[in-house]
Order: sequence, then structure tokens, then C-alpha cells
Amino acid sequence: MTTKLNRRAFVSVISKSSAIGFIAPAWIGAESQASHVFLTKPYLQNPMANAMTICWITAKPSHSWVEFQEVKGGEQRKAQAVVLGLVVANNTMHRITLRNLKPGVTYRYRVCSRELQMFKPYEKTFGETIFSDFYQFTTPDPSNREVSMLIFNDIHDRPLSFGQLMKLNGTDPFDFVFLNGDMFDYQESEQQLIDHLIQPCTEIFASEKPFLFVRGNHETRGKFAYHLADYFENINNQPYFSFTRGPVHFIALDTGEDKVDDDVGYDGLAAFDVFREEEARWLEAELQSKSAKEAAFRVVLMHIPPFHSGDWHGTMHCRKLFSPLFEKYGVDMVISGHTHRYGVHKPQEGHSYPIIIGGGPKEGNRTLIKLKANERELNLSMLADTGTEVGTYRLVARKRK
Repeated sequence: MTTKLNRRAFVSVISKSSAIGFIAPAWIGAESQASHVFLTKPYLQNPMANAMTICWITAKPSHSWVEFQEVKGGEQRKAQAVVLGLVVANNTMHRITLRNLKPGVTYRYRVCSRELQMFKPYEKTFGETIFSDFYQFTTPDPSNREVSMLIFNDIHDRPLSFGQLMKLNGTDPFDFVFLNGDMFDYQESEQQLIDHLIQPCTEIFASEKPFLFVRGNHETRGKFAYHLADYFENINNQPYFSFTRGPVHFIALDTGEDKVDDDVGYDGLAAFDVFREEEARWLEAELQSKSAKEAAFRVVLMHIPPFHSGDWHGTMHCRKLFSPLFEKYGVDMVISGHTHRYGVHKPQEGHSYPIIIGGGPKEGNRTLIKLKANERELNLSMLADTGTEVGTYRLVARKRK
């Protein structure tokens, strides 16, 4: 829910938080969860032309909201989460969507959390309200005919890799980041998500540039794997999804596990064949959509590549279900990870589309993939962690039928 803020009230809270010596960000030096502090900075999810979702985590249950306005002026607004008429409160994981935004406009925002010390049916006790720093984001503009993105894959619980790989980009502008699976070895706790993904990403980009996240086979493992969707919000809140940016129609696939469902390691708790079969039905309908048909380029992002990944069951099942659809509907490029062996695999027998595979988690084998496109061409560059360019690919826009 979004409401207008009284101008005097909004200016007051801005001036208080920005005054020299007023208050440090609440997560600075916050190592104990005994205090009401932010456990993460805010991070941007599900970027849309008219909406943006902002997530963050607090140490104590709270009632939270976001204060925001256009950087160039305009009404001051406040948004909070509402479910079935109830304002969401008494939670520590906060996810609030700012709606009715304008395409291609830059907004200034901060997140606010008021501790909820007691929550009874007819009595609530509130504590301190904490405020983040102010950040900025720009909504996607559908009229923009260019796109620039960065792709990480197979970080495998090595949080320092985010910053080290991001340095390879230098000051080159980008619109968003895509996490192409296996950010973790497995998921055991919220603290792991914070320490190994959310915190390193917010330190370098995620409070002002959104990221999208598709599972790899390692995101299906561990007791906390069941809770990933509570912390990350993709397009349409789905594990597989599509979106258009500039001249590119992107399709993000969730390739599931790499072994057979009855593998002894899964203890009867895997059902990914049915999951992928349902996904394939969605994929065929998606590739026939108006957005896909009219795009200058169609790019698939998927963790397990359909080729060049051995004969593991996950690879072979993805090949059987997805590759015929890529061929039938003219997918232009597939970008994957999983193998820990970076490479650019040109069209060849078996697949008429290029397959780009990013590197692995170990130093000397890590990669950052950069993709830029306009209406005429799409250019991909893959950089090793040494700074050396280890792969490139160029596509020229083709006329669609």
C-alpha cells in the first residue's frame, strides 16, 4: 500500500536523518541481535516499469515502511505491505513493493522499521524506529532500446567473489544483475543468506541496482532451501520467468537438480522431473508470446546448460525438454553455469544457438559475464578474474517472422 506523506512530516524526517551527527545507519557495528538494528541494508528486487520491491531484514519484529519520492521532485510517499486488509507487522523479513511509479524515473528512498515489542490482540507496544540511509534507483523504461547487465554464476558460498568480480566491470554502467544459480553450496540458515549473498551484494550494488536470482542445483539443497522465496522476489514471484529489457526478451529457467529424483542423496524428497515438465509447457507458451516474437533477441538464462555438461540426468532432461523448443522458436543465445569450466560454444551439431558457460568458484576460474544490446546487435563479453577477456560473442538482430 502506498500513501502520500504530509510534506512537513516528510521534510522533517529527511532533515533529521541527514543532519550531521544525527544517527549512524542502524547496522553499523550491529553485531548483537539483542538490539533493534538492521541486519541488512535494503536490496532491490523485481524491477518493473511501474513498481520496485525493496527487501531488508531486522533483528527484532517490526512494523516497517518505505519513504520515497522522485529525485527531481514530486509528492512524498510512504509504502507499507498490506495483506488482506492487514498491515504487515511483527516480522523481521520485510518486503515492500512501491507501486504506481513512472517508467525511467529515478527515485530516492529509505526504509524504516519500528520495533514491535508486544503484540496482543488489543494491545501493542512499540519501541524505537530506525531509519536507513537514503538510496536511489531508476525504474526500467520500456521505450529504452538498449540494455546492459552483469551475470554472476557459481559463487558457492564465497562472498568475497562478488566484490572481486564486480571490480572487473570498472565504472561501466549497468541496468541490473542476474545471479545464474549456485550462489551457495546448500542453504542452512538466514544468517548464511545474509553473510554470503545479501550483505556482499548490498555493499557493492544491490541497494541501488536490482538483481534477479534463478536457482542452481545447489539452491535445492539444505533445510533452508525451502525458504529462499521468502527472501528473493523474481518477476511474477515465480522460480522461472520472463522479462523484456530494451531489444532483448529474457527467459530465466529453473533447471532443478542434476541427478535423478530417486538418487539416494535426496532421500525421496526430490520431484524435479515433473517440475521441469511443467516448466517446459510454460516455456512453449512463453516463446509464442507477443513479447518474445517481437523482440530483436531472445536470450535464455539457465543454470544447467542443455549441452557441454556431461550426461548427468539434469543435463539430459533439460536437453530433451527445452532444446527442441529453443530450436523451434528461434532462441538466439543460452547463458549458463554449472560446469565450472568457462567457454563459448558456437552453434554446432545438436544446437543451432550459442551456449555461453560461465566459470566456477575457485580463484583463477571465476568469471563475470557482461551483456549489452541495442536494436542492431548484442555483444557478450566474459572476463576471467584475472581481468583477461576469455570469451566474446556478437549477435546481429535478425528479422522476425
